[in-house]
Amino acid sequence: MTIRVLLADDQALLRGTFRMLIDSAPDLEVVAEAGTGREAVRLARTARVDLVLMDIRMPELDGLEATRLITADEDLAGVKVLVLTTFESEEYVAEAIRAGASGFLGKGINPEELLDAIRVVAAGDALLSPAATKALIGRFLAQPAPADRAALPRLDVLTAREQEVVTLVAAGLSNDDIAERLFVTPLTAKTHVNRAMAKLGARDRAQVVVIAYESGLVRPGSSA
Repeated sequence: MTIRVLLADDQALLRGTFRMLIDSAPDLEVVAEAGTGREAVRLARTARVDLVLMDIRMPELDGLEATRLITADEDLAGVKVLVLTTFESEEYVAEAIRAGASGFLGKGINPEELLDAIRVVAAGDALLSPAATKALIGRFLAQPAPADRAALPRLDVLTAREQEVVTLVAAGLSNDDIAERLFVTPLTAKTHVNRAMAKLGARDRAQVVVIAYESGLVRPGSSA
């Protein structure tokens, strides 16, 4: 299946460059372009996209707020957001993940890495640039506002093994890494991850990381 991509960036030249790159891949297609955050939200709803490649600094509505609106829309439950920005600051990484983004990359990424990132995020996995390390995420997500904590899913819906798996996901381990750590098959590890995501109501692995830190299951500086 072809992955349908929406480009959201206020610079037309960059959108054109990204379009040529993405359209060069046989399994990817740019189906719409947005120059503002508000336009990105509208096109996400009308263009039947699978993934939004989202810039942060845009007019009318910034990329973070546009991401919040897209990920909060039940009609767009299958749409993933990959933030691609020049500004890889700690605050932006944390806010992008809290907003519901499934990936965060710097614009200095090489072309093949970007294409692979689109595929990874569209498949439902989380992806962060090297600058967005698990320690960084822990530092910013371990101090949620009280209202956020009250709204978090209850971890007691998870089995002990599922809680263990969530901890490993939050540590940045892939399904293969988790399988090796737990002495199970990759398919079994994937099943545990998917069940935990379903019980927690998480859209993807990035949201699992958010829940793990904000609930206190994983704490900054802890190692898996």
